[in-house]
Parts: sequence; C-alpha cells; structure tokens
Amino acid sequence: MNWILIIAIIVSILLMLIILIQNPKGGGLASNFSQGNQIFGVEKTTDIVEKITWIGALVIVVISLVASSYNSKRSAASQQTQTEEVELPNVKVPKK
Repeated sequence: MNWILIIAIIVSILLMLIILIQNPKGGGLASNFSQGNQIFGVEKTTDIVEKITWIGALVIVVISLVASSYNSKRSAASQQTQTEEVELPNVKVPKK
C-alpha cells in the first residue's frame, strides 16, 4: 500500500509543476472556439503540456480508485476477523 501512496505523491508533485509551466490562455472557454488553430510554434508546445496534464490527472484518478479498492477489501477482511475473534464470555454477576 505504501508504494501506491509514494506514486500518488510523485505524480501529484509532477502535475503541480506541469500546471505551473503552462501559459494562461485567458478568455475562458469561449476564446478557444473563436481563435484559429495554430499548428506551429508555441501552440504545439502547449498542446504537449496539456496532454501531459490530462494524463497526470487520469493517473491520479486511477491511483485513487486502486487505493480505495484496496482499502475497502482490507477493511472488509478486518471486520470479518474482528467478528470472529470477539466472543464475550457468558458471565453472571452475583446479586448481593
């Protein structure tokens, strides 16, 4: 389980650095539709950085799902062992 946590931390740090590298596009979603596509130059570099960002986000989601799946299986197994191990003795308390 520790290796999943280590991978998640490394990917998160890389994702933060990649996001900080990106240039702000400005204008929001509407500006993407009004501009023509540039094939050469800086726009090509930002496409690569954007793809890396999406891949990093997808990796974080997959790691989160794997970790939650692992934890749910582990907690279910621990609940079964706890119910099997805990048996209270039948003790009668004497009255005075």
